[in-house]
Amino acid sequence: MIQSNEPFFSREGDLLIPNLCARGPWANAGLHGRVIAGLLASEIERVHGDPRFMPVRVTVDMYRAPPMVPLTIETRLVRDSRRIRVVDAEIISEGRSAGRASCQFLRRGENPAGNPWHGETWSVPHPDTLPAGVAAPDTMFGLWEMRWMQGSMETAGCQRRVWMRENRELVEGEPHSPFARVAVAADYASPLSNTCGGRGYAFINSDLTIYLDRIPQGEWIGFESFAHESSQGIGIGHCNLYDETGRIGWASACGLAQQMRADVQTMAEKT
Repeated sequence: MIQSNEPFFSREGDLLIPNLCARGPWANAGLHGRVIAGLLASEIERVHGDPRFMPVRVTVDMYRAPPMVPLTIETRLVRDSRRIRVVDAEIISEGRSAGRASCQFLRRGENPAGNPWHGETWSVPHPDTLPAGVAAPDTMFGLWEMRWMQGSMETAGCQRRVWMRENRELVEGEPHSPFARVAVAADYASPLSNTCGGRGYAFINSDLTIYLDRIPQGEWIGFESFAHESSQGIGIGHCNLYDETGRIGWASACGLAQQMRADVQTMAEKT
């Protein structure tokens, strides 16, 4: 049984040891996409982060679901210059590559003069004013906190808006950095924009790309689905990302049509 406060992983030297809560919704023995993205982004920042540089874009390729066994992450500095830093990272599980990420850092500076076009201001209720979710803490949908503003995962054919907050550590004893927090949460951009609603097929994402113009403030990450296209069993979806002060960027994912595990689908219908 999932423990309500257990971290997704513990660290033993170079090894990251998954707990049951790290299991994903697609297969009994595979890790969740959110922890794959979170680990890669977190390790890139831990090894190569610099307060002078902003992690502006991270792309995660999820081409093999890492099994529920100890893994390692290897990073490589691809480019390091005065204004641009590029870092690659790779998950190694059972001696094989199980996922990778590329992150681009840009040096912070001053904005140029002028007023480029912006989308509409996101005016939504504060998460503390919205009803809490009903998922039990020992189930998959209790692995994070949610506050719905528009739609739900069971509602088809409508735009979805939701607040999300992490309620457990990614790695035991290592509090989320703001960048790691948004990287873990952003995997939800795929189900939020690509799920059809009801018992229909959903899309398992094979990648995730996050663009940020600033690091989020506070614990809550806001999502707003704004585009979905699909054909031939392939879907692409996009979400705006927010913190409590406004938009911080967006996340995009592509995926393949696939059915969730039956027990996860049943839990989803009860939340």
